[in-house]
Amino acid sequence: MKILTGSRIREADRYTIAREPIDSIALMERASESIAQWVAGHVRPECPLAFFVGKGNNGGDGLAVARMLHRAGFSCAVYLAFGRDELSEECRFNLERLPRGLSVRPMAEASLPEGTVIVDALLGTGVRGELTEPLLGAVRRINSSGCRVVSIDLPSGMFSEFGNAGRTTVRATTTLTLEFPKLALLLPEGGEAAGEVVVLPIGLSEEYMDRAESLYFYTDAAAAARLPLSRPKFAHKGNCGHALLVCGSEDMAGAAVLATGAALRSGCGLVTVHLPRSERVSVHANSPSAIVSGDPEPVFSRLPRDMGRYDAVGVGPGVGQDPRSFEALEALLRAGLPAVIDADALNMLSARTELQRLVARGSILTPHLGELRRLAGDWASEDEKIEKTRDLASRLGCCVVVKGAHTMVCSSDGRCFFNSSGNPGMAKGGSGDVLTGFLAGLLARGYEPLAAAILGVYLHGRAGDRAADYYGQEAMNAGDLIDFLSEAQQEIFGRDDG
Repeated sequence: MKILTGSRIREADRYTIAREPIDSIALMERASESIAQWVAGHVRPECPLAFFVGKGNNGGDGLAVARMLHRAGFSCAVYLAFGRDELSEECRFNLERLPRGLSVRPMAEASLPEGTVIVDALLGTGVRGELTEPLLGAVRRINSSGCRVVSIDLPSGMFSEFGNAGRTTVRATTTLTLEFPKLALLLPEGGEAAGEVVVLPIGLSEEYMDRAESLYFYTDAAAAARLPLSRPKFAHKGNCGHALLVCGSEDMAGAAVLATGAALRSGCGLVTVHLPRSERVSVHANSPSAIVSGDPEPVFSRLPRDMGRYDAVGVGPGVGQDPRSFEALEALLRAGLPAVIDADALNMLSARTELQRLVARGSILTPHLGELRRLAGDWASEDEKIEKTRDLASRLGCCVVVKGAHTMVCSSDGRCFFNSSGNPGMAKGGSGDVLTGFLAGLLARGYEPLAAAILGVYLHGRAGDRAADYYGQEAMNAGDLIDFLSEAQQEIFGRDDG
């Protein structure tokens, strides 16, 4: 799914109106129907709904939704931030369409009885500058209410892309974003205020969306379902890829166990794990179908025999940064295999930057934010962080997977793919080890690096969602992700989106 930015957001509306053809009121009605249907399906009818309405098209959406839900039997009250003569044409039109019996009052008279759900329709994507009254007061009233808040398109006050650090915005429980997520919803500066992000289709011109230029994309189930490779009827273990994992060190075998378990869920034919010989029993006991290559030292000190057997490698989780491991990593990189590089291997690349030139084109780097800073340098803003990530991916000819909420996959040509799956319960030690093993297996299986990164990140997140549903976000742990990778794959591999 393409994410539009800047003026292209409004151009999509104008193009749809001109080419469908459809007038702006009818397009607003279409969007409002989608919003109303979601609210009706997720809010109990006995909950009062309070609509905080601005003067532009976002307010017009809110008024239309209030009309629809009032007619569906919901208890709705509308609170206007501006006088009627200040409203846009579309907003005033929808105000005049409100049925008798639907309460309309100034914002100062807002009443929020217990159990109220606030629908935030104050401001959309057209925000400029700092908030002033009466909108500033309205946003503060929403945030202090203790109510569940549903924002339309964006939490009011939020810029649609960058610059949201320190801004006063509505803090939503759920944001119903229209047609595609706005970039700010996926970034730490503003995303925390967005709550759950739900994308609602409103039928914008497919022609415009296809031809509009953007470097930003959103990976949902439909996008992920276009990526899986077919499995030949006469496939055998020798032609489905052989993944090598270099993980673990003395007393740090857990990373190898997690990565191995995930790689064995990837569909590749063979998985070999290289770790200290003293730790081999832990892998044998947990993953008997994996092959073990024992290193004679308590750290990664040398390569397995016959590196030509392997199609891809995953390296880094739990290996430490012993001087012997630096030399072994250099030898591994010189072997030229496409690699998933994580954890201590990334830190070694940061400590000895001359090793970076040895990274094979088409590899995948999987840093968390601290590791990214060490690799790419510090940043002062989200847009600078993305530019530094692009520079790193371009310089190395690799994909860079920046882990976190809405994990971002950056390709070597500068495109950024934000992930829709996953949850905060995955913020536990070992989750990255699972991702490394799974991605290495996908690379060995034959996926192109970008496809492997996008699909692997999505399935990893869906496994996390499944684990959270089963155990809860607090109780789940990294090992649970492996158990649910198969269910996540069944969701996607079983889809038929043509």
